[in-house]
Amino acid sequence: MLLLLIILYLLCGAAVFSALEHPKEKQAKEKWAQRFELFSQKYNLNKSDLEKFLRHYEEANMAGIRVDTLRPRWDFTGAFYFVGTVVSTIGFGMTTPATVGGKIFLIFYGLIGCAATILFFNLFLERIITVLAFVLKSCHEVQRRRKGVLPHDSRQDSSNARLNREDSLAGWKPSVYCVMLILCVAAIIISCCASAMYSSIEGWGYLDSLYFCFVAFSTIGFGDMVSSQRASYENQTVYRISNFFFILMGVCCIYSLFNVISIVIKQVLNWLLKKLEIPCRHCPRRSLRPRRNVVMPGHVRTRVRNISIDTDAVNDSETDGRRMSGEMISMRDFLAANKVNLAIMQKQLSETANGHPRPCGSTNRHNGFSGKENGELKLRSVSKIDVLGEALLHRVLTQTLF
Repeated sequence: MLLLLIILYLLCGAAVFSALEHPKEKQAKEKWAQRFELFSQKYNLNKSDLEKFLRHYEEANMAGIRVDTLRPRWDFTGAFYFVGTVVSTIGFGMTTPATVGGKIFLIFYGLIGCAATILFFNLFLERIITVLAFVLKSCHEVQRRRKGVLPHDSRQDSSNARLNREDSLAGWKPSVYCVMLILCVAAIIISCCASAMYSSIEGWGYLDSLYFCFVAFSTIGFGDMVSSQRASYENQTVYRISNFFFILMGVCCIYSLFNVISIVIKQVLNWLLKKLEIPCRHCPRRSLRPRRNVVMPGHVRTRVRNISIDTDAVNDSETDGRRMSGEMISMRDFLAANKVNLAIMQKQLSETANGHPRPCGSTNRHNGFSGKENGELKLRSVSKIDVLGEALLHRVLTQTLF
């Protein structure tokens, strides 16, 4: 369903951009044909020779040679700007390697650099969610204390009040919509400040500067507008440092915002799937138990809760930053929720390894020891159990998490 919606979204976008930009393209093409004809007639030039000359200029333009006076593309500062656009996946395209060695090195360099930068973006998102969750939880705690829901701290029973407060706020998580709003405001503030700087230094219009900020911060990177490309600026060092700071913070905020928006899109898809479920009258009613690789809506789950950002997810390294919506399950929560099932599986594996089933209730599933037999505790042969148990557990966790 998501694939169908993306294809529909692409078709709608193509229709809108075609209606907006195609007339301008046609007009520019006709204007260029007229200028080309007038120029060739004025200077009595052969059209084929002039076209060859223009193709040579296009090749030089790909190597960084242009009519305007620009800074060197492949000095150390220009190369640093280039690798920054590579690892951040922006890829403006104003500078590209022209040598075979440079193209081959770019493949391996970009493979490691892009992976490391994406990891940095994920860790940045985790830290941002951690800070926002802490702040929002503190605000929620203060609000509940003002309403009298939480007890006020006192010197005599401060420990009891703290324990009661922690118990009452144990299951609270910040709303995903609130986090999305905060990230959106932060991205807008950074974009507006960066646009003011670009419009005053680069000479762009403010709307063009906002357009550049979105294209750069979202790592789209068309390359039609690129900052810090002139040969010299006033306060050049300060401007380049500010440009690097704004691009870094903008990319991090927009990346985090994209991740949170994807949670909302997933919730909308779950709601649509729930609305599209029309049971057949002649078919038996199916249970609402979630199937494999299916994300169930929040109100279908046994434990009902609002759409929220899970504050525990950012502290679990094994989740790798993916458990942000309250629906992705972590290793720790999975093991805690399926403790009984795992014990049953271990018992069945043990009985299979021993070659004969044991009656129910005759074993004490504690630390892998069997029950009392002839007055003595006997340790089971746990080697086969561990191997089979780890394989089965790995398979169950893989199917559940991925």
